Amino acid sequence: MDFKEFILSFKTHTAPIPLTEKIRNGLIGGIAILLLGLALKYLPQINYPLVMLGSIAATAVLLFAAPHSPMAQPWPVFGGHLISLLAGWLCSQLIGDPLLAAGCAVGLAIFLMHYLNCLHPPGAATALTIVLYSAQFHPMGWPWVVCIVLANVCISLALALLINNLIPGRHYPVRHTPQPILQTDTQPKYVQLKQTDIEWALTQMDGVIDVSEEDLVDIYELAIKHAQNRDGTVKS
Repeated sequence: MDFKEFILSFKTHTAPIPLTEKIRNGLIGGIAILLLGLALKYLPQINYPLVMLGSIAATAVLLFAAPHSPMAQPWPVFGGHLISLLAGWLCSQLIGDPLLAAGCAVGLAIFLMHYLNCLHPPGAATALTIVLYSAQFHPMGWPWVVCIVLANVCISLALALLINNLIPGRHYPVRHTPQPILQTDTQPKYVQLKQTDIEWALTQMDGVIDVSEEDLVDIYELAIKHAQNRDGTVKS
């Protein structure tokens, strides 16, 4: 990468999202956090009050601004936070240096989320929170911490199921499965796909697709090359 490309790589990737969609996402995200706070306030409190996690706000961004993202689906949300809680707890108990424990907790959380197919970025924030505030959590007992994470995650998922399915054009959860390739007797006419075609297609989608047009073009070109190599159709 030359210097010009390096500088251009800092340019903002703008997705073709209507202003009304942006406003709607902000409104429903804020409403969801308000409802979560009310639910935590009025739920039965066990010894210590249930509090809202800071990392759950990042989860709200995915659940209500990009609900079709693979990282916003129920298993990544639930598994990501719970596994990160475990990573944070283990590192806080086994590593005395809080800075080293913080780094290890985040790294372990990322590995475990990857390994168990529940990658959810806000989960790493949960792991970090557990380490940084372990001194405050320890006197209250770890069962209370588990209850806090479970309450935050389960209520957020319930709100996502309710709110997203009430909005026209949205469906939650979304099952990501490969589409079958239709076999035809006639050779289809080759069509050159351009970036403007992908930009137009993105405007026809409901909700936010958390990938840039440039990434989609790169994915398409790599897939075409892979298919050509597999079928032996690449011309020298």
